[in-house]
Amino acid sequence: MKRTIRNVMKNINRRINKASLAVTNRRRKLSSHKKVLLVTGASGLLGSKIVKIAAKHFRVVPLHNTKPLHTHSLKLDITNAKDVSSLFHELKPYAVVHTASETNVDKCETERARAWEINVEGTQNIASTSNEIGAKLVYISTDYVFDGEKGNYTEEDKPSPINYYGITKLEGEKRVMENCKNYLILRTSVLYGWHPWRQNFATWIIDKLKQNREITVVQDHFNTPTLADNLAEMTIEAIQKNLTGLYHASGSERISRYDFALQIAKTFNLDLSLIKPVKMSQLKAWIARRPRDSSLCTEKIQKQLKTKPLNITQGLKRMKVEAEA
Repeated sequence: MKRTIRNVMKNINRRINKASLAVTNRRRKLSSHKKVLLVTGASGLLGSKIVKIAAKHFRVVPLHNTKPLHTHSLKLDITNAKDVSSLFHELKPYAVVHTASETNVDKCETERARAWEINVEGTQNIASTSNEIGAKLVYISTDYVFDGEKGNYTEEDKPSPINYYGITKLEGEKRVMENCKNYLILRTSVLYGWHPWRQNFATWIIDKLKQNREITVVQDHFNTPTLADNLAEMTIEAIQKNLTGLYHASGSERISRYDFALQIAKTFNLDLSLIKPVKMSQLKAWIARRPRDSSLCTEKIQKQLKTKPLNITQGLKRMKVEAEA
């Protein structure tokens, strides 16, 4: 009797293991059928969010240059044309999201040759190779291609950058358009959100106020702050819908840095009185000029996507929920 029970249990276990193996193999097959998506700058704020969200829809290959965030990330120096060509031809991606960039505005001003090499020549390498293999290229650009005299810029407004960062990003846009047939350019503004080690405006405000430190924030500098998670979602949907051309993809609300800081403090129950307003003309720390009002109009992309740009309240609420999870 005991032997019979043991034999029955063995048979049941064999069937369970067999069924489990079949499910695993099916999952592997389905995964192998997913289209390949390359993400440059995958260790950055936006790149890391894209890697996470895109995994549901694509076989994502994260690319980094200095510090990997993902265990399966591949090292790539985008300024090395041969390395870019070799890797892209080997992986043959369906699409490439190019987030890698030198985004430190003051560093771009003082180290111009390096900024040009990364933001322009690196972008040209990505664009040319993407075109060679027939991949769709999504290039992440910036509101800093504008001079800030007008605000609420549309895609039809003429760019006129006033700092070297903006100049290199605008030239990057031109290289994408000249070298890749199937391209999508997304201009964004003041990315914020959680990252394991890199700070952004929102996390800087939170950290300083938690330390009970007084900070000064400009009250006459306007943008349309963008939750990185929201832009990642818009980017993936845009790829799936095969959008092409130029779109503004930022948050939906124009706000000053000072008022944004106050909203951050309110959302995270921090001391608002520690935030002191200052005018752009009074700031001594900035090396490069900043556009006074580089806010973006997102009406065009809102008509194309189900994923809508978030306002400040919505974005910060999502950020707080993530922190509490």
